[in-house]
Amino acid sequence: MDKLCVLFGCEILKIIPGRVSTEVDARLSFNKEASIEKARQLIKLYEEEGIHKDRILIKLASTWEGIQAAKVLEEKYQIHCNMTLLFNFAQAVACAEAGVTLISPFVGRILDWYVANTDKKSFEPKEDPGVISVTKIYNYYKKFDYKTVVMGASFRNVGEIKCLAGCDLLTISPKLLQELANSNDEIRPYLIPETGM
Repeated sequence: MDKLCVLFGCEILKIIPGRVSTEVDARLSFNKEASIEKARQLIKLYEEEGIHKDRILIKLASTWEGIQAAKVLEEKYQIHCNMTLLFNFAQAVACAEAGVTLISPFVGRILDWYVANTDKKSFEPKEDPGVISVTKIYNYYKKFDYKTVVMGASFRNVGEIKCLAGCDLLTISPKLLQELANSNDEIRPYLIPETGM
């Protein structure tokens, strides 16, 4: 399965200029050493295909063990990590302190939790709990000059995307990209890196 994921990654890298993320098996999320070993194996498979590790982000769950694995991978092996399954501020701070390359906080999944577990079933984009969470993380990183990149992920609607315009990176589904492309609305940066606001 690892080889198949790497081969898919290699094909994607033929058509994009940046990096591709390849995920460590989620069953290893609470095993630091196994996560490190799996990440190193994935990088080795990429290198066997002629892909330098700088074009790869190893995707790890933002558990305590996952964050500690990422710290070792970044510091000892210069392997860049993308921390996923990130739902709160404490996880984001731990990732920044560990010096990870990138985090992918889940905007839509945070919203989903609030819709399922509170009396409020609808949120305006600026009041969206996922948007508020990512904004807080982004502002904190900029205020304290962390180098970790914030890539908002798991969007449910274009309102969330517009409220996070200016974030370091956003990963947007084709459906929502098309909706943005079909819109006449001007999108201006909402988050400003210089001020963290």
